[in-house]
Amino acid sequence: MGAGHGFSCDQREPRVNTLPLAWWQIALAGTLVFLAGTVSVGLRLRLENDLVLATVRGTIQLALVGYVLAWIFEVNTPWVVISAMAIMVTAAAKAAIDRPSRTFRGAFLGSFVTLCISGVTIALLVSNIVVRVEPWYDPRYVLPLLGMILGNTLTGISLCLDSFLERLTVRAPEVELALSLGASPWEATRDALADSVRRGMIPIVNATMVVGLVSLPGMMTGQILAGADPVDAVKYQMVVMFMLLATTSLGCVGIAFYTFKKMFDERGRLRRERVFSAA
Repeated sequence: MGAGHGFSCDQREPRVNTLPLAWWQIALAGTLVFLAGTVSVGLRLRLENDLVLATVRGTIQLALVGYVLAWIFEVNTPWVVISAMAIMVTAAAKAAIDRPSRTFRGAFLGSFVTLCISGVTIALLVSNIVVRVEPWYDPRYVLPLLGMILGNTLTGISLCLDSFLERLTVRAPEVELALSLGASPWEATRDALADSVRRGMIPIVNATMVVGLVSLPGMMTGQILAGADPVDAVKYQMVVMFMLLATTSLGCVGIAFYTFKKMFDERGRLRRERVFSAA
């Protein structure tokens, strides 16, 4: 990541030293899931069906995405990359609003726009200004960076949305009392909004606190396994760490303010009937 050099496809052919894995080796590693199943049976957690479903679904999804990415890397055209990014953002936006116990009409749109503004924008800025890839849409950089951003940001959005909607419904009498005493909608909900944003940011802040000390992040580990110099891998991980802190904070703030606007009408009244169970 030199300060004055962009990366062209010919300049950065990776030095791959990883040991190839056969499908039978993958199946052998899959038997480790039985340990989780044993815990579920032993403690009567009733998660056996979920474990099987998650394992099968995750395996199929990863296998498919591997072949799809190989095709995208081979085609390497901007419209294919942009289409892949759109699909990724759409799936992330849906996952973000499916996790909270409550939701409202328009939540998907808010999640989608928030992820586009925070996720796609920062992924392109990092890949083109910090890393300086060439061409700007290089899928080997843009798609992995966007994937890491979306995975972390959707978690923050989910936690923030769940917390804020809970405060606006369960504690609605407190908000309405403040409104009746002359407070504006912002004054009545400012603390709840701030607490919700804080809750959404806690996971990424905690993860950043222990990075390198307790955990070795996936990107850094993957680069080291692929034969990259550990110092270079750490540099990339630092960029990713800063990127995830920024996007998660922007995502939480974005969804919180979008929700705030949707929960009050033009007369400044709290419309808690707009919230309904996500089940």
